Amino acid sequence: MKIRLILAFLGFLLPASAWASCMPFGGERMSFSVGWEFINAGTATMTIDATDDGWSVNTFARTNRFLDLFKKVRDSIVARGVCTSHGMQSTVFDLEQHERKYHAKKQTRFLWQKGLVTFTQNGKTDAYNVPSGHLSVMDAFLKTRAMPLRPGTQISIPVFDSRKKYLVVVNVGQHRKKLRAPWGGFVDCIMVEPQLKTEGIFSSTGKIRIWMTDDARHIPIKMTAKIKIGHIVAILDDYVNIREEARGASL
Repeated sequence: MKIRLILAFLGFLLPASAWASCMPFGGERMSFSVGWEFINAGTATMTIDATDDGWSVNTFARTNRFLDLFKKVRDSIVARGVCTSHGMQSTVFDLEQHERKYHAKKQTRFLWQKGLVTFTQNGKTDAYNVPSGHLSVMDAFLKTRAMPLRPGTQISIPVFDSRKKYLVVVNVGQHRKKLRAPWGGFVDCIMVEPQLKTEGIFSSTGKIRIWMTDDARHIPIKMTAKIKIGHIVAILDDYVNIREEARGASL
């Protein structure tokens, strides 16, 4: 099972100058329950923190004890980026996969000032000519959240992922739906569907749908992925806005 984009595609008080320049978020912690059809399969977490000049995202996904017997998964992602005069710019994307007998460490470095990206796996490093402005799939997810999402429109974001450079097209659904939020009650949500050309969550097709709150933050409430047998579903079951939490504690 390839779980990375559910993290994909799953901070403390942030310096206003860094976040205001290219991202609207003040730091978040999210926890998701992950299921396969009607079976509880595991959990995934995502934390967004501040850095001196941008952001850092850390994600971790694991199967539960029952699924460990059949397909043990322990996957983690570290994604970092900076705010430049042109907007968001990825700098680091590290993926560590432990999926049953398959173990892999993949490191991507965005040398954007040189127009290069390096990809390292199994001790071998390859370099690719990639113009500045390209994002990792994780940062493309963040950028999508930061953009106005109008029903029936498309968004194109330049990405580099798994040795491939391409434009990921994100389709915004025509209709809204109400979903239960972990903070209580129901919220209006809008659906986005990224057309990925690289490996998706739990599958090789990259087919994924994400329902986000229909507000400025576009918090992911539900994510689904079609696999060869059935569907994988991730539901947000805990959400903390770190900036608002700290602000409330200081009042």
